[in-house]
Amino acid sequence: MRSDFSHVSRLVVKLGTGVLTDHRKQPDLGQMEQLVAQVAEQRKLGKEIVLVSSGAVGAGMGALGYARRPGELAELQACAAVGQSRLMSIYEKLFGAFELSVAQVLLTHDDLEHHERHLNARNTLVTLLRHGVVPIINENDVVSFTELKFGDNDTLSALVASLLPADLLIVLTTVDGVIQNFGKADPRTIPIIEHIDAGIEKIARGTQSPTAVGGMTSKIQAARIAVRSGVPFIIASGRKKKVLARVLAGEEEGTLFVPQPTRLQGRKKWIAFFHHPKGALFVDAGAKKALRENGKSLLPPGVARCEGDFGAGEVIRICDLDGTEFARGIAGFDAQAIRSRGLARVEIVHRDNLVIL
Repeated sequence: MRSDFSHVSRLVVKLGTGVLTDHRKQPDLGQMEQLVAQVAEQRKLGKEIVLVSSGAVGAGMGALGYARRPGELAELQACAAVGQSRLMSIYEKLFGAFELSVAQVLLTHDDLEHHERHLNARNTLVTLLRHGVVPIINENDVVSFTELKFGDNDTLSALVASLLPADLLIVLTTVDGVIQNFGKADPRTIPIIEHIDAGIEKIARGTQSPTAVGGMTSKIQAARIAVRSGVPFIIASGRKKKVLARVLAGEEEGTLFVPQPTRLQGRKKWIAFFHHPKGALFVDAGAKKALRENGKSLLPPGVARCEGDFGAGEVIRICDLDGTEFARGIAGFDAQAIRSRGLARVEIVHRDNLVIL
């Protein structure tokens, strides 16, 4: 046995487009039925489950006569508008067969970035779970546009798992996990990943499924969010029967990303993951060491370069001179003031407002 997840009481399950639709990208009712049956089984065992579900655009394409996914934003949003209601109708019927109620929750990135709305979203989800409802979450594609999007439902599922927080995040896709030597004669699923490094990212870039919209690279980015939030993250095949039961029983199924031992607390998670950073500060080696190893605030002498047009109080990326982001924080001063080099004996980013990633 790999890990015993029998103690898990609250989990997030993300269902990708590839495991919900057929070759025409239309909802695969038989497949959806077996997935819902798995979720219902765990719900009947007393586990709280949140679904993050893709598939709305695909469900709307058929209704609007599209043979392939449209490229225009307005057309995509029209498909999402029609498809989301169809998708929820299917879920309501399937879960109803198990006497379970569902709730539609549509989110934009802005909902989770704004602190009060962030807390309200969490309170709503927790209340739904307390009433035995299965929340079904999707990005609000009808109103989202590039600057406000999560990017994909892999990221959204990790943010939801962090927000609650969940005890476990399971992403069900069209492959068995992160696969070494994908497409070669000797492929193998990597059972456990304890550290996400450049080698894992390189393997992930080769583990792409043609039917999975986000691809494996986006799942690795989602894993970073989950494990830094202290949430175990598993990628497994949604085409396998009983996959949820097998994972929760601790059987070796898919790829497990081991969470970091120190779980970020609420406000630090909000700073680290729930913003689109408005700019970046590039710091020298001395400043990087002071921030990472000594828990110091960022002072003016350590800043080598400032990029972007941000104001005081906005979240920014903090990078080393090679461009690698290693922290995020709330700027104490605007970009113009930092570039002016007129600041002295001040904290550009206070350590209470800074998170090491």
